[in-house]
Amino acid sequence: MIRYDLICEQGHAFDGWFRDSAAFDTQAAEGLVVCAACGSAKVGKQLMAPGIPAKSNRKAEVKVAGGGLDPRAQQLMQMMREMRRHVEQNSEYVGTNFAEEARKIHYDEAEKRGIYGEATSDDAKALMEEGIDVHPLPRLPEDGN
Repeated sequence: MIRYDLICEQGHAFDGWFRDSAAFDTQAAEGLVVCAACGSAKVGKQLMAPGIPAKSNRKAEVKVAGGGLDPRAQQLMQMMREMRRHVEQNSEYVGTNFAEEARKIHYDEAEKRGIYGEATSDDAKALMEEGIDVHPLPRLPEDGN
């Protein structure tokens, strides 16, 4: 795992954990890395101090992060969780067939109903260009676990 100090176009600083640098690049390119403060997907890496390992014969210091999230950020996260829970409870999960099923519904080839699932960013863009309403579900911190 690798941790990056990130910053959005509005100047909000936060951190993110990724499997490797390629995982960050892929997720950022697909708009999946978003600022918790403003929701911007225009996120970049900040300059970071290098991690210099301590001598092996020294005891490691345990650092505890303090403070917690801003109350507004906590409220936003709760709203995103509630919205996602509502979609999941009131829609049909169609998995990786999302784009295909959305087209069938749009063109009256399948019954009209709420669906959710996975789509690539290219598939989502193509659906929007066809006039098909799609909205990404918010990615939550627990999704990366």
